[in-house]
Amino acid sequence: MVKLIITDMDGTLLNSKNEINNEFWEIQEKLAKDGVIFSVASGRPYYNLVEKFKTLIDSMLFICENGAYVVFQGKEIYSNVIKREDIFFLLNICKNIEGIVPILCGKDSAYVERKSYFDEKYDFKPEINKYYNKLQIVENFEEVEDEFLKIAICDSLIAEKNSYNYFKNYEDRFQVVLSGKVWMDLGKIDTSKGLAIRMTQKNLGISYDETMAFGDYLNDYSMMKEAKYSYAMKNAHPQLKEVANFITEKDNDNNGVVETIKQYFPNLK
Repeated sequence: MVKLIITDMDGTLLNSKNEINNEFWEIQEKLAKDGVIFSVASGRPYYNLVEKFKTLIDSMLFICENGAYVVFQGKEIYSNVIKREDIFFLLNICKNIEGIVPILCGKDSAYVERKSYFDEKYDFKPEINKYYNKLQIVENFEEVEDEFLKIAICDSLIAEKNSYNYFKNYEDRFQVVLSGKVWMDLGKIDTSKGLAIRMTQKNLGISYDETMAFGDYLNDYSMMKEAKYSYAMKNAHPQLKEVANFITEKDNDNNGVVETIKQYFPNLK
């Protein structure tokens, strides 16, 4: 029986308008009463996810920053921080890439340099503010004191076609993952949603056979391998559909995650 359900956010649990279907809240409450742990696994920071699920902090599991930070019932159970020298090695490469803004993601906050954030040629602000509700604008990243979880790159020229080409040769040293059309994340080589799930399963005594997972993009690839009931969304990237054990009948705009959960747990209907 499934004891842990994990879902990605954008393109998966959220519809194209960045909304959660109203039916989710009732289903989640029933799952919790049955002892099933519900988790979101996202490239988003913890404080952004908490804002979305503020009424469920005491029961939910949060896998944040593409697996670099895991919080359960308000307490950190796992983190995978990057060395400061590695952060600035990657940031130095960013200086040569047109059309991007790097966001330094720490445990306490996210940080962006003023000159990048207020770039006159590209309007990054609406896209960045969608995910980073706790954002400090700094003059220089050198002044930031925090534990770093990843660098998020917002790429106006499409991440897969632009910024990824500058980092793909470093995939043997760092986690380089496309997390959306205009987003790419850089982290520790051993950071992934998949590893975070394995650490969580070990911590909570939950097995592969007792895990269900949903995703839509390439940063969900490792997650699919850690759950017997791994579902790529109907609207998922083709490569994710290849590795998932199942594909949802409905997409994210038609409540695909909740509808699939209801099929597995008929008593929830």
